Amino acid sequence: MRLSPHLFAFASPARFYALASRVTPGLWIVSIVLALIALYVGFFVAPTDATQGDAYRIVFIHVPAAWMSMVLYLAMAAWAAIGWGLNARLASMFARAIAPTGAMFTFLALWTGALWGRPTWGTWWVWDARLTSELILLFLYLGYLALVESIDDVRRADRAGALLAVVGSVNVPIIYFSVKWWNTLHQGASITMSAAPTMAQTMLVAMGLMTLAFWAYAFAVVFKRTQAIVAERERHARWLSASPA
Repeated sequence: MRLSPHLFAFASPARFYALASRVTPGLWIVSIVLALIALYVGFFVAPTDATQGDAYRIVFIHVPAAWMSMVLYLAMAAWAAIGWGLNARLASMFARAIAPTGAMFTFLALWTGALWGRPTWGTWWVWDARLTSELILLFLYLGYLALVESIDDVRRADRAGALLAVVGSVNVPIIYFSVKWWNTLHQGASITMSAAPTMAQTMLVAMGLMTLAFWAYAFAVVFKRTQAIVAERERHARWLSASPA
């Protein structure tokens, strides 16, 4: 079966570069607006938790950041695998562009988790299954970045990074299911596909808005970073000199 060429319309670095230039400004605006609304709802509208008091409000940043850390790793591994298996240049560029943002969200999840853990557990850090596997995720991101930057040949670097990313993706389900598989201090999920949410509606709204804000931010910064990678790799291409800045 022959695939339609329209499916690969934006697989060209030139076409992607032009598309990213158009959509990125709007994504920045969406991200900022949604984040401000989410912070207002989460810190000023949502009720105080009966058990944890106001300390729980860090959840409106912590949980979306933790979600993003896992989803972005899977996205990075998928794009890296596509670039490796199909020899798709733009896919490998996407993988490289996602890694720093994924590492940032992982660090944010760990940092806000420590801020939340101090008043809740009485300590900044424990070698809990969820926390330890999330820390391993940060090391995987940093390892991927170090590996691809340490190899001068771009194609070899992309293949080596893809192998590490794909193998490391096994850690993501470990993070997600760790609270079910082991007896941990970390609380279970408040939002699942199989049961009704266990938090107030305003809390869900704030968390959902912040998640959308983080998604818009991730798209914006990954698109911009991919543009920079394209510009570096395609710097001698004639189309690049004619593209808008």
